[in-house]
Amino acid sequence: MISHFLKLEWKQYFRSAHWQKGIALKIIMGFLVLYFLIAFLTIGIGGYYLLKKAYPTSDPLQLVNSYLLFAVLTDLIVRYLMQTLPIMNIKPLLILPIPKNKLVHYVLGKSAFSVFNILSLFFYIPFSIVLIKEGYNIAGVLGWLATMILIIQSSNFLNFLINKNNKALLIIGAILASLIGLQKFGIFNVVSYGGAIFDFIYQNPIFAFVGVIVLAFLYQLNYKHLRHQVYLDEAVASKVEEATSADLSFTDRLGDVAPFIKNDIRLIWRNKRTKTVFLMSFLFLFYGLIFFTNKTYAEMPAMLIFASLFITGGFTLNYGQFIPAWDSAHYKMLMSQSFKYRKFLESKWVLMVTMTTVLYVLSLPYLYFGVDIFLMITAGAIFNIGFNSLFLLYAGSFNRKRINLTKGGFGNTQGTSATQFLVVLPIMGIPLLLFWGFSTLINFNAGIIAIALVGILGLTLKNYAMNFIEKKYIKDKYVMINAFGKEA
Repeated sequence: MISHFLKLEWKQYFRSAHWQKGIALKIIMGFLVLYFLIAFLTIGIGGYYLLKKAYPTSDPLQLVNSYLLFAVLTDLIVRYLMQTLPIMNIKPLLILPIPKNKLVHYVLGKSAFSVFNILSLFFYIPFSIVLIKEGYNIAGVLGWLATMILIIQSSNFLNFLINKNNKALLIIGAILASLIGLQKFGIFNVVSYGGAIFDFIYQNPIFAFVGVIVLAFLYQLNYKHLRHQVYLDEAVASKVEEATSADLSFTDRLGDVAPFIKNDIRLIWRNKRTKTVFLMSFLFLFYGLIFFTNKTYAEMPAMLIFASLFITGGFTLNYGQFIPAWDSAHYKMLMSQSFKYRKFLESKWVLMVTMTTVLYVLSLPYLYFGVDIFLMITAGAIFNIGFNSLFLLYAGSFNRKRINLTKGGFGNTQGTSATQFLVVLPIMGIPLLLFWGFSTLINFNAGIIAIALVGILGLTLKNYAMNFIEKKYIKDKYVMINAFGKEA
C-alpha cells in the first residue's frame, strides 16, 4: 500500500503543470539543498578537528553538547516558520476501501524524511563516526547519536502540534532569548548545565530510550489528531470560521493610504506565508550576533556592512521583493477600483519604512558592541529606507508570478522568478561597493557616510522616484492583471 501511495504522488508531482513551469527554479533549489548537505557533511567530518585545534584543552564533544540546547530551540523556531505537514491528495482515496489508519501513518511517516530532519543527520552521523575513530566509547557515542536522531524526529512531530499556535512560537522564542541573555550577561551558566544533560547521555547511553518514549507519545498525539479528520465529509465540507477583526483605526491618521495599510496588515497577519515573512524579520535582528561576535569578521568590515543591512532590512528585503504579487489573488478587483495607483504604492512604501524603523529601534542593544557597529546599523537602516524600499517597489513592476498566500514552508517557490535573484545585486552590492571604495580611499567613517548619503538622497528624490515607479506600474497594468489571473 505504501508503495502504491508513493507511485501516485510521483505521478502527480511530475505530471503537474507547475512542475513543467518551474523546472528551472526546482533545479536551482536542488543545488541549494545539495550545497547545504555538503556544508553540513563537511562540518560533521571536520568539526571535531577544528574544535580540537581552536580549543586544545577542551573536549570537542563537550563543546558541541554545551550548545545543543540552543540548537534544539532554534530548530523548533525555524520549523515553525518554514516547515509544513507533508500532505497527499487523499480525497479520491477516501471513497476506496483503504484503511484510514494507513493513510494517516503514511502522512506521518513521510514527514520523517523531511529536509529539516535529513540536514541535521549529515552533521550528527559523520561527527559520531569521527568520535568513534578518535577512541570515544562506542556505546556512548551510539547512545548520543540515537538521542539526537530522536530529538530531531520529536521536534518534527511537536512542530505539527504547535504549528498554528502563535503563542507557542512566542514562548519558545522567549525561552531561547532568555537563555541567550542569561549566558551572555553571566547571570546563569546555561552552556554548562545544558551540556551536562547531553554529557550524561553519553556516559549513560541507556537513557536514550527516554527519547523513544517521548517520540512515541508525540507520534500518537499526531495520529489521533489526524485520524479524526480523515473522513469524506470532513474533506468536502466548507470550512467555516468566525471572522475576527483588530482595531486598526490608528492608521487613519496616515490619510489616503490608510485603507491600503489596513488591508496589508490584515493580509500579513491572516495568511501563513506573509506571517512567516513578518515573524522572520525579527529573527534577522539576531543576524548581527553571527558577525559582530566573531573576531574573523572584525578584519572584514564589508561583511559587517552586509550584516548591518539585514538587521533592519529583514522585512523590507523579504516582503518588498514580492510586491505586488502578495495581492495577486485579488489584483483584478483592486485594479477595477477608483483610486490613484500612487496611493497603493505609497502604502507599501510606508509599511516597509515603518517596519525598518521599528527594527532599528529594536537594534539599540547593539550599542554593546561599540559605536562603530551601531553606526553601520544606522547607515544600513537609512539605506534600506531611502534606497532599497524604492528600488524594490520598482523591481516589483517586473513581477509576473502569482502567489498562493495559504501555502508556506521550506521550498515554497511560488512567486519566485529571475527578478528576485537580480534585485539582490544592487540592494546588497551598492552599499558594499560604496563602503569598500570610500573606506579604502579615505577612512572607515567616509564609507559609512557614503552609504547613509545614498539613503538620504533617495528620500530627497522620493517624489520623483514614486512618479517614475507609478508610470511603470500603470504601463504594465494589464500585463500584470493577465499574469496574476493564471493559476500558480
